[in-house]
Amino acid sequence: MDAKKRSSIEAEGSKERGLVHVWQAGSCSVTPERLPGWGGKTVLQAALGVKHGVLLTEDGEVYSFGTLPWRSEPAEVCPSSPILENALVGQFVVTVATGSFHNGAVTESGVVYMWGENSAGQCAIANQQYVPEPNPVSISDSETSPLLAVRILQLACGEEHTLALSISREIWAWGTGCQLGLITTTFPVTKPQKVEHLAGRVVLQVACGAFHSLALVQCLPSQDLKPVPERCNQCSQLLITMTDKEDHVIISDSHCCPLGVTLSESQAENQANTAISPSTETVDSRGDVFENTLVENDLPIATELNVGNVQTTSGDAISSQQDVMGTSEISSARNIPSYPDTQAVDEYVQKVSDRSIRENSENSEKPMASQPLVKEAIPNLHSPPTTSTSALNSLVVSCASAVGVRVAATYEAGALSLKKVMNFYSTAPCEPGAQAGSSSIGPEGLKDSREEQVKQESMQGKKSSSLVDIREEESEGGSRRLSLPGLLSQVSPRLLRKAARVKTRTVVLTPTYSGEADALLPSLRTEVWTWGKGKEGQLGHGDVLPRLQPLCVKCLDGKEVIHLEAGGYHSLALTAKSQVYSWGSNTFGQLGHSDFPTTVPRLAKVNGKNGVWSVAAGQDYSLFLVDTEDFQPGLYYSGRQDPTEGDNLPENHSGTKTPVLLSCSKLGYISRVTAGKDSYLALVDKNIMGYIASLHELATTERRFYSKLSDIKSQILRPLLSLENLGTASTVQLLQEVASRFSKLCYLIGQHGASLSSFLQGIKEARSLVILKHASLFLDSYTDDFLNKNQELLQDLSEVNDENTQLMEILNTLFFLPIRQLHNYAKVLLKLATCFEVTSPEYQKLQDSSSCYESLAVHLGRKRKEAEYTLGFWKTFPGKMTDSLRKPERRLLCESSNRALSLQHAGRFSVNWFILFNDALVHAQFSTHHVFPLATLWAEPLSEEAGGVNGLKITTPEEQFTLISSTPQEKTKWLRAVSQAVDQALRGTSDLPPYSSGSSIQRQEPPISRSAKYTFYKDARLKDATYDGRWLSGKPHGRGVLKWPDGKMYSGMFRNGLEDGYGEYRIPNKALNKEDHYVGHWKEGKMCGQGVFSYASGEVFEGCFQDNMRHGHGLLRSGKLTSSSPSMFIGQWVMDKKAGYGVFDDITRGEKYMGMWQDDVCQGNGVVVTQFGLYYEGNFHLNKMMGNGVLLSEDDTIYEGEFSDDWTLNGKGTLTMPNGDYIEGYFSGEWGSGIKITGTYFKPSLYESDKDRPKVFRKLGNLAVPADEKWKAVFDECWHQLGCENPGQGDVWKAWDNIAVALTTSRRQHRDSPEILSRSQTQTLESLEFIPRHVGAFSVEKYDDIKKYLIKACDTPLHPLGRLVETLVAVYRMTYVGVGANRRLLQEAVKEIKSYLKRLFQLVRFLFPELPEEGSTIPLSAPLPTERKSFCTGRSDSRSESPEPGYVVTSSGLLLPVLLPRLYPPLFMLYALDNDREEDIYWECVLRLNKQPDVALLGFLGVQRKFWPVSLSILGESKKILPTTKDACFASAIECLQQISTTFTPSDKLKVIQQTFEEISQSVLASLQEDFLWSMDDLFPVFLYVVLRARIRNLGSEVHLIEDLMDPYLQHGEQGIMFTTLKACYYQIQREKLN
Repeated sequence: MDAKKRSSIEAEGSKERGLVHVWQAGSCSVTPERLPGWGGKTVLQAALGVKHGVLLTEDGEVYSFGTLPWRSEPAEVCPSSPILENALVGQFVVTVATGSFHNGAVTESGVVYMWGENSAGQCAIANQQYVPEPNPVSISDSETSPLLAVRILQLACGEEHTLALSISREIWAWGTGCQLGLITTTFPVTKPQKVEHLAGRVVLQVACGAFHSLALVQCLPSQDLKPVPERCNQCSQLLITMTDKEDHVIISDSHCCPLGVTLSESQAENQANTAISPSTETVDSRGDVFENTLVENDLPIATELNVGNVQTTSGDAISSQQDVMGTSEISSARNIPSYPDTQAVDEYVQKVSDRSIRENSENSEKPMASQPLVKEAIPNLHSPPTTSTSALNSLVVSCASAVGVRVAATYEAGALSLKKVMNFYSTAPCEPGAQAGSSSIGPEGLKDSREEQVKQESMQGKKSSSLVDIREEESEGGSRRLSLPGLLSQVSPRLLRKAARVKTRTVVLTPTYSGEADALLPSLRTEVWTWGKGKEGQLGHGDVLPRLQPLCVKCLDGKEVIHLEAGGYHSLALTAKSQVYSWGSNTFGQLGHSDFPTTVPRLAKVNGKNGVWSVAAGQDYSLFLVDTEDFQPGLYYSGRQDPTEGDNLPENHSGTKTPVLLSCSKLGYISRVTAGKDSYLALVDKNIMGYIASLHELATTERRFYSKLSDIKSQILRPLLSLENLGTASTVQLLQEVASRFSKLCYLIGQHGASLSSFLQGIKEARSLVILKHASLFLDSYTDDFLNKNQELLQDLSEVNDENTQLMEILNTLFFLPIRQLHNYAKVLLKLATCFEVTSPEYQKLQDSSSCYESLAVHLGRKRKEAEYTLGFWKTFPGKMTDSLRKPERRLLCESSNRALSLQHAGRFSVNWFILFNDALVHAQFSTHHVFPLATLWAEPLSEEAGGVNGLKITTPEEQFTLISSTPQEKTKWLRAVSQAVDQALRGTSDLPPYSSGSSIQRQEPPISRSAKYTFYKDARLKDATYDGRWLSGKPHGRGVLKWPDGKMYSGMFRNGLEDGYGEYRIPNKALNKEDHYVGHWKEGKMCGQGVFSYASGEVFEGCFQDNMRHGHGLLRSGKLTSSSPSMFIGQWVMDKKAGYGVFDDITRGEKYMGMWQDDVCQGNGVVVTQFGLYYEGNFHLNKMMGNGVLLSEDDTIYEGEFSDDWTLNGKGTLTMPNGDYIEGYFSGEWGSGIKITGTYFKPSLYESDKDRPKVFRKLGNLAVPADEKWKAVFDECWHQLGCENPGQGDVWKAWDNIAVALTTSRRQHRDSPEILSRSQTQTLESLEFIPRHVGAFSVEKYDDIKKYLIKACDTPLHPLGRLVETLVAVYRMTYVGVGANRRLLQEAVKEIKSYLKRLFQLVRFLFPELPEEGSTIPLSAPLPTERKSFCTGRSDSRSESPEPGYVVTSSGLLLPVLLPRLYPPLFMLYALDNDREEDIYWECVLRLNKQPDVALLGFLGVQRKFWPVSLSILGESKKILPTTKDACFASAIECLQQISTTFTPSDKLKVIQQTFEEISQSVLASLQEDFLWSMDDLFPVFLYVVLRARIRNLGSEVHLIEDLMDPYLQHGEQGIMFTTLKACYYQIQREKLN
């Protein structure tokens, strides 16, 4: 062992472990001797051949002893003491194996070494008689590329063959003979080959007899069931045969494939084979007929046997049985009235053919647990009305054991009360003397004769099938063998199978495949596969035929085999239930049971009371290691007895009748036995400090415990579950649930027992014990809710029937059995701990684990007491009230029937009874009671000052009451009980004890704030509504969901019991079958603040709410564009009505109204535009045009005067034509359809000058709503957000606080869904957290800071200013897009922008008080650069008339860069529409003049020759300008001017113009090569040329936009003059005429 692995105890005791003792076979009385010449090294494993042996020590070395004829040196052929195999030194060997004359070893890295006899190729070397030294064997998988070396786990050797089990759980074989399982006839096989027949299956272990092989294979998980093949793969015979008789069809699946045996043994054997193959079996629908060809001593014998007339008898008697040997024809006329479905019964008889559910005289070696545990169905056959009715009106069918020939006994149900079942359990340990093969039912037992025995075995063997998955056959059971009238002979057997399946209540008592436990522990779901020579029956298939390929031994299926051993000609299988099945040669009684040969597995009788946990098989004897009472293993020997000296006849070898106990108790604790031919050997540990004894105790108790649980499962649970009328469906389901959990636990314990057995055979390091390493596996399984269900079940059962009380007690005890085991674990782990130093990690680990198991046991015990206390309470206080409270999972904690608690201010005669359960507090009065769930219950003690009473204040969502207790102790008790119960109810998982010491500290009192679910019962608004979410002291507080029974639902934030914060609300609308849906802000239970309300009618409102009403600014969309009346309103609302300024877009009529509203109607001044170009402004009254107004049509016809209805003229007015003629007078009629006029016609142009003509246009806008009156609500909302009642009134600091709050709450909302915010937005938000603050004089830098802050603030809608800008942009677009894109609205649109600027500037100055007012100048901190010469002659600087040098503060300069880019599209559209005609003329001229080459154009425009460029540099080359050159002169200036269309604000556009002028100067300077001053006369033609060549389409719109929105202070500056020049060019171009 490595030094690091060695702990203190192991160092002292290393000499006392793995001691070798050897016996001579055949003499039971001789005491063992120590191995001659062997020192004291600890031996981990030994293996014996015919005349030699091999030892493996714990440090991985291998020693050989005995006769070693293959050694090269004569001295080593018969060494006196074991010699070290030097070839293996340095390789750490983990396991060894020996055959008769050869050896094998496997190293840590999975490499196989072979040495010894090799005549049959068993050492995997060709043409070599002996292999003297261990030689590595290369095993590589040809299916992988590149070839990979296969790692090996385990090795097994026979006489002429070797098997290896790889890490991927596949078998590799080499050597000679059919026992290899390879598809080959050329022997020897010296290159290891894979046994393909088992490829893909998980092989757990291999074993080799002299000429046969065994493999332990894990069952397939149920989902991998293969479909049943129709034909046998090897011999191509039908697996299911059908034979037509006169009156019935025989269908059989008893095909038995010899797998094409071609051995040179006797041919007779082959003929015997063919006789068997097509043999058939039938089950007639009223009896069983077996037709079999049986083989005994190679002679065919035919017998037919029938079990007929299975009848039910009334009363307590066990049913009559008839064994009719011989043949009896069954006539179809015979009828048995007592079964409604005899066929089903028969099928069942077949199905569980060799299992018995219940047997009175069952002996303990073959307890009921030997049933298959896989997918077993228990039928539930109703008894017909003719049978006597009884309390449990059901028919329990229990079928005979052994091989399917025994009689089916049917119990009439009434006769069998459940108590009987119990008796079976209590009488389970029977006389060990009972005969092995025949546990008889009823008075007449079956004759136990050899003939019978062989016959049965042969039958059993038929069931072995290598190709059909075992469990599939199991589950379909006997339903495959059935007999029908001859007509059906054409039907496919598969259909018949389907048709005849029994409909039963399936109870799966085997837990489903559980990955975790199976990965860590040995699997118990195993099958045994055998192959090789079978002359002695050692294959277990019920015959003596050889098998070339692995074949499954069917009757070991479900027996939970965990280990296989093969002797010379016999085989042993050890099960998890500590039983041994043996088969094969029994010449000397080596099978451990009666002295006839047995070709199918039989239970060996080793010791009546104790189980076997390890076995070894020698040449002709077997060894069994048995658990004894004091946990020291006892060794039993069964087999060859050498004659005493008196007998010298060698053939007179006798054998043991029953296994004999060898006296070995003085040696110590045997951990492993190995058997060879003439000697066997045991490895013994001395019990140092009780360590070994404790390990054995742990293993023994676990194995015994498993056997006990298995017996309970098979003898009590199964029969119980198969009974009818156990109670209600829920009871039955509960019972099934408990039973399956019980099974799960049982299985885990079985696996653990098996793993402990193998642990004892290894190094025995405490730290690798499974219950330490994977403790959670056990702890979880034990706590698995097992108990709660248990109590529930017992309660339900107790209500069914009085005679069940005794049964209940017993069941209760049974179900609690597993918990006793926990104490045992804890006890043994503690014992183990004492073997270590207190400081060692092992001690610590063992100690911790022990306390874990102990605390779990205590915890479960406490749960059980609680359950029993509760059961007692239900029984003590029966009645309607307690019945309604009675729930299976409820537990009683305390109750006040002792009058210890009373209600404060209760009436004199009132009775108040308080009962505290683990999930509710119940307050009961005379006839009523109320249940308060604990999750929503708050309890606090009343302070002593409050009247000095011992009071408890209880708060629930809808009640508050005070309980007065009789004494302070009582008060403390109740307070503690309530607090703990509430805490547990909140934690939910009260069932788990604290595994770690840290979490065991109990909270003193439950939290005031918690999550819980509650249904209101009396609150008027919330009656019957259910709330699920956070609570604080009895009120919903925090996030939650509230649902009303009528479908209304609110989910969002609560405060003090009311909706408050952000939430979502849905109200179903039954009439429309849709729902109203609101998402937004709430305050004190009402919608308040921003929100979106989608109405069921399809309308959507987005905007402000107050007190559940639309109030403030909002947008209402009605109908989709396709629906009947789509429309949109955006504007101000007051108390759910439109009031104030608003824009209404009636999409159907193509009209847009912009004006004042009151009470949902247009009232006051307003403007209407239509899609046909009509424009009206004037008064409205109740939605109609009424009073004074102005109406313009598309062609500039104007009517000014009175209106009485929409578009209806009525009264005085003036009508002006486009050419200036007008009519004054009285008008009546609708515009567009004849108007009556009484009036005077004027043609002013004849006598008046032209100047009066556009006077009406000048008046436009007077009757519209003033710009400052528009969108007041939007700005007011922003002021409110900043905490100001009225604009400009309030505290700046408070405003900044509000901004910070708005930003952080929005960020918090978005943190849950980060995808809403882009990264840039997140950065913007972070930068907004810094507020620009300034001390000292205001400077340009500070101004720039403010500007930057505003740009960021307006970028995010989470900032109040950003929100305001976003809303303004939305309303502006709503107004001026679509129908609103009407040229008459241009002036309104410009005024609106200016109004926005003014009002926004007011907000900004409020937030930044140090910002100077509009128009004031900020001094520049740095002096101005030296004066440039002006473009215009005459003055040195054109700025002399502009304000003092400095920076002028204007609202447009500060805010237009933010606002205008967003509003630009609709605004520019209006400019384009307004200047349409002018621009058309301008564009026509531009196109015309641009056809000229440069020189011609310059000449035409009158540009002085000296300014004409002479040459151009194109890409660095200088080219002369020719008369034909086009688009080459002043190119840079032209390009510069074209950028005017890409800018938004007037100031940016002016900069572009300024830059253009500078570019022109640069070009001229370059060609003139001298300084000069521009005069306007020189400059204008050049600039005109540039404008023409720039070809700007909407130049007029650009010019007018700059003019309308530029800062007034710029008009007289340099930029102003340049702009005037551009404007002049624009008008000039329109007037140019080309000569």
